[in-house]
Amino acid sequence: QVQLEESGGGSVQPGGSLRLACAASGHTADTYAMGWLRQAPGKERELVASITWRSGMANYADFVKGRFTISRDSFKGTGTLQLNNLKPEDTADYYCALTTNNFLWRDLRGYTSWGQGTQVTVSS
Repeated sequence: QVQLEESGGGSVQPGGSLRLACAASGHTADTYAMGWLRQAPGKERELVASITWRSGMANYADFVKGRFTISRDSFKGTGTLQLNNLKPEDTADYYCALTTNNFLWRDLRGYTSWGQGTQVTVSS
């Protein structure tokens, strides 16, 4: 059983930045990757970025490439998502999740449970 807790959300103007944090506890030894997901009101959940737990290989959705940066500290069981140059369309609840699936770590289907989320609002 793994527990996940996200933090760091808030309200910013377009072009602003936020740093989201994720703390994982419990049985993380089998983790293959961490992912950050988001869900905007009325929209489907989508995978924003993911990173392999041991090697730190990162993967990004096209709509955040060059703006968001994912990182992790597998020893501490933590992860971060740096959000730069935020746009109104980035407004969503953001969630972190872990996967043990080495085939689907870059796919939303690989992530089946997540934390409570943290809200990001981008508005002028």
